[in-house]
Formats: sequence, structure tokens, C-alpha cells
Amino acid sequence: MKVVLAGAFGHGRHHLGNLRRLANQGLIELAGICDVRPVEVDFGSPLQSSNLGALIEKTGAEITIICTPIHTHADLAVAALRAGSHLLLEKPPAASPAEHRRIAAAVAETGLACQVGFQSLGSAAVPALRELIADGVIGRVRGIGGAGAWERPSAYFTRSAWSGKRRLDGVDVVDGALTNPFAHAVATALALADGPIAGIETELYHAHPIESDDTSCLRIRMGDGLVITIAVSLCAPERNEPYLVVHGDAGRATLVYTQDQVKVEHADGSVTTTVYDRTDLLENLVGHLRTGADLLVPLSATETFTQVLDAVRLAPEPLPIPERHQLVERDDAGEVTHRFLPGIAGLTVRSADELALYSELDAPWARVELCVAGQDVAAYEWQPDLPVTDSPRPYLHRVRTLGGVEVTQVRPEDHVHHLGAGVAISDLGGANFWGGRTYVKDQGPTWLGDHGTQRHRAFSRLDDDGFVEELEWAGPGGRLLAREERTVVARPFGEAWALDFTFTLTNLTGAPVEINSSATKGRAGAGYGGFFWRAPGTSVSRATLPGDEQAVHGSRGPWVAMSGTDPDGRDWTLVFVQDAGDAWFVRVEEYPGVGQALAWDRPLLVEDTLTRRIVTIVADGRLDHASASALAAEVKF
Repeated sequence: MKVVLAGAFGHGRHHLGNLRRLANQGLIELAGICDVRPVEVDFGSPLQSSNLGALIEKTGAEITIICTPIHTHADLAVAALRAGSHLLLEKPPAASPAEHRRIAAAVAETGLACQVGFQSLGSAAVPALRELIADGVIGRVRGIGGAGAWERPSAYFTRSAWSGKRRLDGVDVVDGALTNPFAHAVATALALADGPIAGIETELYHAHPIESDDTSCLRIRMGDGLVITIAVSLCAPERNEPYLVVHGDAGRATLVYTQDQVKVEHADGSVTTTVYDRTDLLENLVGHLRTGADLLVPLSATETFTQVLDAVRLAPEPLPIPERHQLVERDDAGEVTHRFLPGIAGLTVRSADELALYSELDAPWARVELCVAGQDVAAYEWQPDLPVTDSPRPYLHRVRTLGGVEVTQVRPEDHVHHLGAGVAISDLGGANFWGGRTYVKDQGPTWLGDHGTQRHRAFSRLDDDGFVEELEWAGPGGRLLAREERTVVARPFGEAWALDFTFTLTNLTGAPVEINSSATKGRAGAGYGGFFWRAPGTSVSRATLPGDEQAVHGSRGPWVAMSGTDPDGRDWTLVFVQDAGDAWFVRVEEYPGVGQALAWDRPLLVEDTLTRRIVTIVADGRLDHASASALAAEVKF
């Protein structure tokens, strides 16, 4: 049976070795190689061309193996099928569900076969484990955990133009740890679970300076309630064989899919281990064409995997892991050769055991924290799990003085939609980005179902001292109203420290958009909206400067300050400094909070962009007027 190989370098060399083996058995003939570079072959006399369709027609190839970059799969698969060739298509089959459907349509149109190269699914261990589960050997299954930790040098991510890319020249590539090197873990877990997917959560990170994820995890919830978690990394100091563990209430079964080994741990303490045979997927395809044997991995069986890949594709950009959490090795020239994450192998094991994500396991690099002089002073919640009525949005929390006094509060009982320090606007283009009820003229606060969401998209910079973040502001129904660039920097400021917070909103509506407040709708003094800081309601002896609450509320001076005393008797002061001349919104008696009032008494019209910057000095102790004023004067815009 004549075979053409498309893509003979990289993993294609594995296929060349397998083709040599099968050619020696007389099972196949390597008729052609399609690549953009000449390929040296030490068996057969294959024709070589960079035009796959023409090569198939010239050689009469009955099977084409496609082992090319992910984003080229769909075009080449369709070309091969329409040229009359069956397919062995390397994993992942496509870079999106749309591309997957294109291939499936060509398979249906031509009536030809398409086998997908998930080698682990050629193992007899998979159906054996499925049968074991169905027979109740380990009881009722509650979840499947997967773990994998490999070592990959920095050169791995520069081996080709598409390596480590989420997209290339505007085309989706999705070359990440979950979707390429550890794709077998995902696909095999889905094969064990079977059925439709109900939901997918992803957490993507990268230690290397790449677009895609080199360390990531996900949770898949199946339609029947079964939970799958997969945690992987390419930043381990050594190779750890990837595996899946099936958790039952009467035992557990572990599949080391690279070794076709299943270990069953029974409730009585006994353990059985079995190693199974594996069928080569090309041999299975040849058998299918000659005898009608069932394909082991038909394209239709990989639809749920492509769903998972799409969740990764559409997820926010992977979170960079700061270098302080890495162990970096360099060569004699100072170039980075390896990046390791200490303890990562153990973390993947814990994930598989506990069916937990990295953030739930409190991985230090799964948190965004701000440091001043090596001291943690704030955390940033960039993917909050909040009810829609809170107008979900990223926020700073656990903000602390250098003396360790906490000066923010999240979801206090008096206003559960108050979220530490961040940006909140009560009415942007008719959507509530503040949370809670919306003030309606002549009616008062009313639940309207008009809540918007600020969605994190990417960090273009993330260091110990701060970050630059891209966010989307979406109204009810998901309509995009604005894009935000948020720049946050923490820096020393004398004996205190300063939080420098800048946000730029870009109007995406195509027409001027209004910012309103409850005050512009008739509720006097309720002009809140913009940067807002909720201080702890547990603080006592609260006071404001340069005057009392009545004096500073609605004032437009360059600074205001708030002080308080925490339950342990420690004093704190916050000095807020601006240069835009907005009114200040200040509460101290009812609850402690300070923020901007972008629409104090009239709507603010945003035609294109709106930029505001607030610097907050976070100090221990209770500052007097002179001290606060002197600190404010040191802030330079």
C-alpha cells in the first residue's frame, strides 16, 4: 500500500522510522515525501515535492500521513482527501472546531478514512480500563486526574516558527503543553470518560518567554457529572512519566499511558499491575482499508478533544511566571538553556490526587502579587469567581502597609459588591459595572439585570513591582463596550509605599458613550464611579483629611487622605493623589471608602478614550494634615 509522508522533520522522523519498519515487512511502500526542504531517506526511492495534492496524484498514494504544523492540518487534510488519499492525521487534528468540521466534511464528502494520531488510544490498556470501570471493579467513579511533568530546554520553544505560539501571522496555532506534548493525557481521559462535555476551566501559565503555555491545568466537567483534571508542565528538572488515575469509591486505577500499564489498587489493599499491547495506528489504518477492521481513532472520536483545545484557544493569554519562582540555568555565554519550576512534579501529582487546579493548590506562581523591596504588599485577583450581580471584575486585595496592616476589604456585608481596590463605574453606556442595584430616577435603587463584567485578557507585563493588563468591558449579553489598558506599579515611597494605578478606557461602541452615576440620575452626592478603594469596615477611629467627610466629599483638590485603626490597635493612613481634577467620592462614617467621581453631577461623554491616574500612598501610622500634604506634594505626574 503506497504511502506519502507530509512533514518529515521533527516528529516526522518518528514516522520515517515506522515507515521503514513497515516497508521491511512488505506492508507499505513509501511513495513520496512532501516537505519544503529536501529529505534524506535511506530506504525506498520516494518522490519529493512541496505540493501535496500533486504528489498524491503522481504517486497514486492510498494513504497520506500529515505531520506538519498544527495550523496547516486542515488545508493539507482536505487537499489529501480530495486527491483520493486516506489519512493518518497527527494530533491535534485541527486548531479549532471550525477547522475540525472542515476536515470532517471532506471525510464525509469523499468517503475516505481519517485516523488521528493519538498513539495512546492504540493501546489495549484503554478498552481494558473502560471495561474495568464499567464492571465496577473500583466502585463508583468520582473523577479522573492526570499528571505530566517533562523537561524541555529553551531551544525546544525556538525549534520552529510556530513552536510556543498561540497564533502565527493571525492564524490560530494553539501549540501549548495541554494541546500538543500532553494532548494524549487529555484525549485518553476523554476516551475513558466518554459522553458530552458540560464545562471546561483552564489555567495557563508560562515560565519561558513564549506566547503559549508551558505549564497548565484544566478541569473538564462531563455531562454525567464526572470531573477530569489534567495538570502538566514542561519545566520539570527531569522526565516524569505522565499518567491518569481513575478515582473510585472502592479503589483506584492508574494508567501510565506511555507504558501501556494499568495498576489497580483495590479497597482490600491488594494491587494488580498489567501491561497491555499496543497497535500501531498506521497498521490499524492499513488493516481497516484491507479487511474492514474498525479504526482505533477515527476523526469523529476526537471532537471532544477539539472542544478542549478550543477552550484553551479562547482562554485569556497565559500568565507569565515571574523569574523569582524559577530555577534558571545558563550556558557559558549567559544564554538561558533551561527554566525549571521547583516542586512542579509534586504539584501535578497533587492535582491528579485531589482533582484540583494549580490555583486551588496555592502554587505561588498561580498568584499575582505586588512586592516592594522584597516584601509582598498586595495581591491581585485577575479571574474572580463572583456572582453576576457583583459586576465581576479584577481587583487588588489584601493590600498591606509595610508594617503588615491590611487596608482593603472584599465583599463586606454592608456592600458585597465592594471589591478591594480597582475600577468600578455605576453606568457605562447603560451597563452597571459597579455591582448591586442600579439607581433609577424617581424609583430609587432597583435590580435591573444590567450588570457588566470586566474580563482579563492578557498581561503584557508582569513583574514583582506591577503589571500592564488588557481587559474587556462587556455589558449584559456579552456586548463589548470598552477595552481597558491597566497599569499598576508598586514602589517605595519614603517610609511608606505607593500604588500607582492608571487606566485607559477605549470606547468600542462606534458612537460616543456616556458615563453616568446615581447622582446624574437624581441621587444627590452619589457621584461614585472610577477608581475606588474600599478600606476595612473593621477599622475604628476613622478620619479624613484635609477636612471631615462633609468637607472632602465632592471636593476637587489634588489629594484626600483617610486614616483608621485596625482591630489590633495599629494605625494606617491612605493618601490619594490625582491630577485630573475629578471630584472625590468619600465615605467614612457609613463605611470607609475613597474613589473618583467621574460623573459627579453631570454625565461624562467618552468619544474615544478616557485615561485616569491615581497614586495612593500606603503608610503605617496616623498622618496629620501637614504630613499628608507633604507626601502628596512628592507625587509627580
